[in-house]
Formats: sequence, C-alpha cells, structure tokens
Amino acid sequence: MKVSDFNYNLPEELIAQVPIKKRDESRLMVLDKKSKTIEHKHFYDILDYLEPGDCLVRNNTKVIPARLYGKKETGANVEFLILNNIEGDVWESIVRPGNKLHVGTKVIFGDGILTAEVLDIMPGGTRKVKFYYDGIFNEILDQIGLMPLPPYIHESLKEKERYQTVYAKYDGSAAAPTAGLHFTDELLEKVRAKGVEIANVTLHVGIGTFRPVKEDEVEKHDMHSEHFYIKQDDADKINKAKREGKRVISVGTTSCRVLESVADENGFVREIEGDTKIFIYPGYKFKCLDALITNFHLPQSTLLMLVSALADREFILSAYEEAVREKYRFFSFGDAMFIK
Repeated sequence: MKVSDFNYNLPEELIAQVPIKKRDESRLMVLDKKSKTIEHKHFYDILDYLEPGDCLVRNNTKVIPARLYGKKETGANVEFLILNNIEGDVWESIVRPGNKLHVGTKVIFGDGILTAEVLDIMPGGTRKVKFYYDGIFNEILDQIGLMPLPPYIHESLKEKERYQTVYAKYDGSAAAPTAGLHFTDELLEKVRAKGVEIANVTLHVGIGTFRPVKEDEVEKHDMHSEHFYIKQDDADKINKAKREGKRVISVGTTSCRVLESVADENGFVREIEGDTKIFIYPGYKFKCLDALITNFHLPQSTLLMLVSALADREFILSAYEEAVREKYRFFSFGDAMFIK
C-alpha cells in the first residue's frame, strides 16, 4: 500500500489558523460508513447522533506550555521544546540551534526563574536536559512557557486554554487531542442528560504525531510511541456498553489508539498503563471502536490512514474532496467529522 494513496489537494487558506469563537459552532461532517452518505451539520448537532447507552470515550490529557525561549550564558538566544519526562526534573527536549547546544551547556529562562543544563545528546538529536527552579515546575511553565502549536499554525494563540479541551486534567502532552476541542461543558451536560456514558482515557500526545511518513510504502513506517493509561472505572463503563450491544464512540484518534491497544479480541478493555506504537491503516479490524469523532487530517498522514481503515479509503478521500469544495476548516483548529 502506497503512502501516496492517501494524498489529497488542500488549498492553504483552508488550514485553520485560529480557533472558532464558540467551540461547538464548528461545522460537522457526518459520514455513514455503511450507506456511504454524507451530511453537513454543526458540532452541537452531535447530540442527534448519540443514543442512550452509548459510551463516549475522551482523552483527558493536558497540553503543557512546553515551548521555552531562553538565553545561553553567552547571551545567545535558544529555543527548547519539552517532550517527555525521563525522571524527576530531567526531560527529553528538542533544542534549537542544535549545533550550539552541547553537553554541559547552561541556559537561562524567564529572567532566571528557570535554568537548564544539557546532560546528553539522545538518538535523533534531542537532548536530555535537567531543569533547576524554586517552586512547582508546571506553574513555572504556565508563567513563561508557550503552547507548542503545530508547525502549520502561523498565528499566535491569544488564549492558552483554547488549545486545551474543557476536560483536560493530566499534564503531559506536547499537542492537544484536537477532536475534543469542539466540546463545551454545556454540550457535555446535554450528552449525559441523553443517557450517554462518558469514559476517560489518558494518552499523552507526542510531537511525533506531526512527523511526516517518510517511507513510500505504508507498511514500512515506524510508528512513534506514546504513553497512556486507562483506569478501572472507565474500563467498566466501556465494557458495559460492549456487553449491552451499545456503541463505543471515540473522541479523537488518540482515544482510539488507547482502546485498540488495550482491547481483547472481543473488544473488552482493562485497567492498564503502558506505551503504544499501534499503527492503524486499511486492513485493520477494529476490536472495540464503533464510531469516531475526529478532525480533518494532513495528507499522507498516519491519522488519515486510521480514518481510512474505519470508513474505506475511497469514501474518506471523496469526503475530504467535498470538504474542500464546501470550504471546511482543516487540522487542529478546524472543523470536525463524525464517522458512524
């Protein structure tokens, strides 16, 4: 299977640069994977497609403001993007300019409220960095860090919380689980009132989610790893829906990756913490997931391959062509799709 089979033409002006004013007023394209029909709605209409007993599974990870601008002791400007916590105050970070940040280099951020030392060079050129500070690390990041917006967003973000879901809880992501950005607290209350169960999983989204597929053949791609966990109470809610023949609906591809990494052959899940490199592309048989809320994804991306596994590649690509014609907004701050 060729990576080029997942290409489509996207005018640059359709890449959303800023979030819509009201989260749930984004547009919603509804795809029926059986009848191959398409409807055009708004996100708040998602209520019409949910049924009592369905289980909506969302990713409650929280994006850390992980982009830091600082200075070396020499006064030279540097940029850090914090990726993964290795242990304690030691983190894996992308650093720029990489050729100037050798082992032993010390960096000052925010007039000295945070300092760092490069401990080691890791595979792929990232750095093992130790941070020094007084107080609470995440509070310092909130004070001086910037949200690590995807590379296709060129506008600055005026309100940090717009790159968080309203239910974000556990710090650890380098990117938002963007399908969840459309939900408001009010809409979630209406979902609950309809008799829909809401379960949480946590998957900390890595920066690898934006890395392009460099292989020509899909099967040769080495998928990035992401850390996740699911708690027993949430596993019970998901399993109840499966037992009763109700749908498990994933909010986003990240929640989907957790479910499909954990599920047994009958679609049941369990409490577990681990890392997943699951790569879902056409030919994959879903075990737990029945329907998916998602955004519109980059051409030739692993996420476009995932939705093509759920709803047939030709149907997905024709829907994307229609979305371009109808001037939907694409990617992280863009519109949504519901595949049922």
